[in-house]
Amino acid sequence: MANLFRAHENRIQGISRKGMAALAIMGMLSACVAAERAPSRTQPAPAVIRPMVPAVPVRPAVARAPIGLENLLNEQWRVFPGRTGVAIMRIDGGEWITGQRVDELFPQQSVSKTWVALTILDLVDQNKIRLDQKIRITRDDLAVFHQPIRDRVIANGEIEVTVLSLLEQAIIGSDNTANDSLLRTAGGPQGVQNFLMRKKLGAIRFGPGERAMQSAIAGLEWRQEYAIGQRFYAARAEVPLATRKAALDRYLADPVDGASPEAIVRALAKLAKGELLSATSTRLILGIMARTSSGPNRLKAGVPAGWQFVHKTGTGQILPPVSTGYNDIGIMTAPDGTRYAVAVMMGSTTAPIPQRMSFMQFVSRTVATYHGQ
Repeated sequence: MANLFRAHENRIQGISRKGMAALAIMGMLSACVAAERAPSRTQPAPAVIRPMVPAVPVRPAVARAPIGLENLLNEQWRVFPGRTGVAIMRIDGGEWITGQRVDELFPQQSVSKTWVALTILDLVDQNKIRLDQKIRITRDDLAVFHQPIRDRVIANGEIEVTVLSLLEQAIIGSDNTANDSLLRTAGGPQGVQNFLMRKKLGAIRFGPGERAMQSAIAGLEWRQEYAIGQRFYAARAEVPLATRKAALDRYLADPVDGASPEAIVRALAKLAKGELLSATSTRLILGIMARTSSGPNRLKAGVPAGWQFVHKTGTGQILPPVSTGYNDIGIMTAPDGTRYAVAVMMGSTTAPIPQRMSFMQFVSRTVATYHGQ
């Protein structure tokens, strides 16, 4: 495997006109354990109804991705274990899209927080809500998995937090309860789905809400007591392995929060070009995404110095040896201002975390290597 990567390094050094840094070695590394972090949305719906995805014709690209980039991406994608989708779109200077499994649906997990934030800011643009508007959060509103805001709620019984603060906590820190609170304010899952359809964002689904979805993935039905401490983990541990596997397999086969890599990068391109929100709201959300603290060693670690990067990660549940929904999406901006939208969606993989990170870094680093070619 090391020889394969050294061959890729030599190829990059021979092809690149700018002499950019060689690709990081992506050899198989020892497995390590990471804390599960999941996205968040809102109260469970009485039934899971998969939203219809509008048919949006694929616009023909007016340029072609560098053949060297396509070849390298294909080679590394083929040897990476599991089911992974990748899409890269040049936004400026001649639009093109390339990737693998670009039109298949992959679990989004916390990537879907992006669409909640955009829906909220669209409502701000319509003067239906305000950034300084306060939202009340009680113990009954707590979610599951990563939710730093939970301690404040438990300590005080209830709290009030501004829309702007919740946006920052949901995107920067991927706080699930913060996101759930925004989701309620946005009109629930249907409110977000309406935004996606109205903006013609294509193959992007929004599920029934975090608590209902994560419970179903684990073979459980949500109980509010699961929001406290480690109770969700304890309840999940009591679910028979066969039941958990069957529930996870159903989710992976038809993810209720599924999105295609191509739809994601096209949506990011529309955001970057100011086609989804007002100029003020566009600057605000991109500024918040630039401060994302989750996933520092995913796509971000492969972006060279001098480039700008804004992004949102997603991480799903684990049923060893399979990890699900290990994702990162973002916008890379070159020093000359050219922008690229990138999405790496690992639906399921047995690769250890360092190898997943290395593949993501390979993608973003290769985009930069071939910039201008």
